[in-house]
Amino acid sequence: MFAIYRKELNSFLSSVIAYVVIIVFLITNGVFLWIVPETNIFDYGYSSLDQLFEIAPWVFMFLVPSITMRSFAEERKAGTLEIILTKPISDTSLILGKYFANLSLVVFSLLPSLVYFISVYLLSSPIGNMDIGGTWGSYLALFFLGAIYVSFGLFASVINDNQIISFITALFLCFVFYLLIDLLRGLMLISAIDPFLEFMSINTHYMSISRGVIDSRDIIYFASMSALFLLLTKLIIEKRKW
Repeated sequence: MFAIYRKELNSFLSSVIAYVVIIVFLITNGVFLWIVPETNIFDYGYSSLDQLFEIAPWVFMFLVPSITMRSFAEERKAGTLEIILTKPISDTSLILGKYFANLSLVVFSLLPSLVYFISVYLLSSPIGNMDIGGTWGSYLALFFLGAIYVSFGLFASVINDNQIISFITALFLCFVFYLLIDLLRGLMLISAIDPFLEFMSINTHYMSISRGVIDSRDIIYFASMSALFLLLTKLIIEKRKW
């Protein structure tokens, strides 16, 4: 697994993908946080990074699929996946190596945003007058969000040979679990399954952790959903062997 992890991570860092992802994430969130009227922190009037954590899931919805779309699709198209599968490495190690490499890139994109945290911390009056616990909870929620988006992306990549179709598939999965399920809640025809839809909604658990409250149910949700799609990815790879 560590060999695959190093290979994937070196591949990212030796290309422009990693740097483009980090720059786009920082600029997009920075524009809304500091410049756009009514969403910038000066108009908001409070020393808080709430705007960042409201916008970041939508930015991740596009950036994470753009990272993961090449994971398996490129190798399937080039025919190198079959060669890798003949090596003495298990399917689980292959998938986890790619998964943690992609997740590492997500973490790398989050780290520079700590500049925003430091800036707001120093600009608050008095200095440090902000909800630090809630802020760290929101960062943790973003990490879990990125983890589940990466699992969607790997699954989308393994079922498609085309990177663009892989990107669209992963984007669709992110959209469904983050927003569409929330929109379906409360409809008269399906109100009976509202509790199930609420549990399946990524946004529900994301907002829960963002408040700074670490609930085991939220952790279990993110871990189980990520594991589910990684398992589906493994089943698809095994099917190719059959």
